[in-house]
Amino acid sequence: MATLQAVRGTHDLLPEAAAKHNHVVATARGLGQAYGYGEIATPIFEQTEVFKRTLGDTSDVVTKEMYTFEDKGGDSITLRPEGTAAVARAYISGKMQDRLPLKFFYHGPMFRYERPQKGRQRQFHQIGVELFGVADPVGDVEVIALGAQILGRLGVLGWCTLELNTLGDTESRDAYRAALVAYFQDHFDNLSEDSRDRLHRNPLRILDSKDQGDRAIIEHAPRFDDYLTPAAQDFFARVQEGLTDLGIGYARNERLVRGLDYYCHTAFEFTTDRLGSQSAVLAGGRYDGLIGTMGGPDTPGVGWAAGIERLAMLAETWPAPPRPVAFIPLGEAADRALRKRAFELRGAGFAIDMGYSGNLKRRLNRANKANARLAVIVGDDELAASRATLRNMDTGEQQSVPLADLALHLKD
Repeated sequence: MATLQAVRGTHDLLPEAAAKHNHVVATARGLGQAYGYGEIATPIFEQTEVFKRTLGDTSDVVTKEMYTFEDKGGDSITLRPEGTAAVARAYISGKMQDRLPLKFFYHGPMFRYERPQKGRQRQFHQIGVELFGVADPVGDVEVIALGAQILGRLGVLGWCTLELNTLGDTESRDAYRAALVAYFQDHFDNLSEDSRDRLHRNPLRILDSKDQGDRAIIEHAPRFDDYLTPAAQDFFARVQEGLTDLGIGYARNERLVRGLDYYCHTAFEFTTDRLGSQSAVLAGGRYDGLIGTMGGPDTPGVGWAAGIERLAMLAETWPAPPRPVAFIPLGEAADRALRKRAFELRGAGFAIDMGYSGNLKRRLNRANKANARLAVIVGDDELAASRATLRNMDTGEQQSVPLADLALHLKD
């Protein structure tokens, strides 16, 4: 019989990896709370239409990567490939438009059928934030600043570059789209098959092409800046000014785009060269047309998402786990007494490590492996005197303390 393995493109979060995962989430949650972002959790699957409407029928995610199936009731269901659409759906179905502005923080697993590689799995985990109801550039600056501070708190900001671009307003995009179509039409025969397919349906996505032939053509494509309206130029200038005021450095990347029409104005990515081909660590932008596209009330929005696995790979230092106290009973009566005391102390917030068998030497070895700071040793003589031997595992020093005062000594 074949050995059972995790499905290709998935991985187990064993205790050490889970501790890093949880640290990323806790760090992001804590800073999100400092900015006023409340936590939201959406189901891991949605009606397929939620993602087809938001990601676009022609996107690679919809056409090639979504895990879509028909449930027993005949409905088309999709495991969520990203978080923004699900949060937007919750905003619409929850009829929250009277409570704007709204700030959401989320985390959880996402699913995409892709070729597994470093930094890219078929089940992966993200943290993300969404800000609904703020049309002013201060919203863009705020979410970018929050992302930067999370990366800084995790110790990875120094390995990252903030790449920034503007997608303009509707008038700017319409003019630029027409210019792109005319330019690429002149090079149609030399475009890749994917780019030919995108030419009239989603020409901005050609700018994302990794095909070398496409890249050579893209190099001389029209510049978005030449088609920005004065209002769009002013919006982008205010975003840049806000970041500069906060001391957040950035690099302009004119080829950083979002292909769908509901995206506008700011697009940004924190990128790194330390993860191979997967350079994006945290990415987002403004999507004022998204909620209207989904059938909800027109609501401005801006947000970002970041891959937890990528952040965990990028970080070099992690907080040490709390050191437990090892309980070492010698004899059956001491074992019963200490298990009761361990139950009480764990309920009071102490981390207690207690094995199930073994002599003093074996239990002390276990305490060392658990990185215990103290060992509480109780044998028949100590139990008769209602006392315990408290050993400092770093220095070896010992003292006898009353069992009744154990919590006070452990706290000290």
